[in-house]
Amino acid sequence: MRTITDRVDYWNHYASGVSQDNPEDALKSAFGWTQYSGHGPGEELLGEPATALELGSCRGHAVAALATKGIVATGVDLSPVQVERALSGWGHLPDAHFVQADVLDYLADSPGTQWDAIYSIFGAVWFTDPERLLPLVFERLAPGGKLVFSQAPAVPGSYGVQGMYGNGFTGRAVWIYRWAYEPETWRELLLGVGFRDAHARIHPAPAPDHVGTLIGEAWR
Repeated sequence: MRTITDRVDYWNHYASGVSQDNPEDALKSAFGWTQYSGHGPGEELLGEPATALELGSCRGHAVAALATKGIVATGVDLSPVQVERALSGWGHLPDAHFVQADVLDYLADSPGTQWDAIYSIFGAVWFTDPERLLPLVFERLAPGGKLVFSQAPAVPGSYGVQGMYGNGFTGRAVWIYRWAYEPETWRELLLGVGFRDAHARIHPAPAPDHVGTLIGEAWR
């Protein structure tokens, strides 16, 4: 098993295990906010933005889906492998842009730049300290702009920063962090950085007793 020594390698390693999708199918399923194909809300959660930024854009399907509708969309991802795949698949779209960077650095280094919508689909909002990320997101949203994110809900009784081993429980100890909170805590975090309205909820799974999806929404 390949040794992973840092976050870039971690996500490159993850990308290497994800198969490429047929472009037509990729666009149809690009805005699955939940982990269940064909289940849950779609891009309507973003409203009607003219510009959008995805935090943790992976293979770029959601960015491409927006770009095909005339929305100027940018995806930022830490993995060079993911960005290369996104450019290979969608770089021909004039309104689709892809950047390899840490989302904290990218947002901090973009003074004066604002987007109508910023979103994360099981992406960087899950894997970045919200006390560092949310203030930057707030500053980069245009007035009236919206943040939307989805991720797995917290395991009951287990909240805050959590570790996840990348190679299972054998071999080199390599890991990544993710942040999990109850919906009401997410709401408090969002309101605390200045969002005028915010809420989070657990969208139920298509089958009883299956894991749902936490979806958060906030407006500047």
